[in-house]
Amino acid sequence: MPSSVFDYLLIDISNSFTKLAVSSRDALSGEPARIPTAKLTAAALRHALGKREVLKGVVLSSVVPDAEAAVVEFFEEIRALAWTRRLIKPRLIKISHKTKLGVAVDYPKPASIGADRLANAAGAAALYGAPAIVIDFGTAVTFDIISAPKRVPTYVGGVIAPGLESMTDYLYQRTALLPRIDLTEPVRAIGRSTVEAMLAGAVYGYRGLVRQILEEIRREMKIGRLLHVIATGGYADLIAERLPEVQQVHPSLTLEGLRIIGNLNLKD
Repeated sequence: MPSSVFDYLLIDISNSFTKLAVSSRDALSGEPARIPTAKLTAAALRHALGKREVLKGVVLSSVVPDAEAAVVEFFEEIRALAWTRRLIKPRLIKISHKTKLGVAVDYPKPASIGADRLANAAGAAALYGAPAIVIDFGTAVTFDIISAPKRVPTYVGGVIAPGLESMTDYLYQRTALLPRIDLTEPVRAIGRSTVEAMLAGAVYGYRGLVRQILEEIRREMKIGRLLHVIATGGYADLIAERLPEVQQVHPSLTLEGLRIIGNLNLKD
């Protein structure tokens, strides 16, 4: 198969950015591309894909319904091109609790679960096993819990908290003197400037938030040491670096989950 032809186009539409990558059945290819979700169009997707072609399908995770029209329009272009070349027409798989995920879903209102959270659960269960917790540092930070019953890993719920950048931007927007800051590792706990003080409060405080939530989840699940904790998302590296409770950082876990779901739903 030529290197410019791939099985899947994987698209994760989140509130701030849309991430996309091409993949074979076995692995992502290259670094994922990012498009601001507010600027997502079929033309932007076309530019990001370039001359690469997709054989089997587009796997979509979205938490922004209004942005999905761009993906549908672009998918129809891919499908029309396959038709003109007498190739098998690719399919569009939009993730929901009704999709084959490789994990069961035990949740009172499963339709309310974000598609990205289901993709994270699928990726974590396949790559790391269960029980597992996925912490996704996005516009909000989400904790998704996969239990390990005897038959199949099961998504059982999670936690949603304000995102790190959302918290610091709120301070900037709602105060007269506090600046907008770039989030980096603090120099010290006792800030010697306004920026240092804000960094200490944000980063150390956020690690405390994550640590306490993990402790409460462990207690409720009655799980000791045998638990996989995986971090993903924009600030995963920064926050997880000094959190021994987090064993793995996987920046592209959501897209890997989409690849795995593609394998389950788009058979040869």
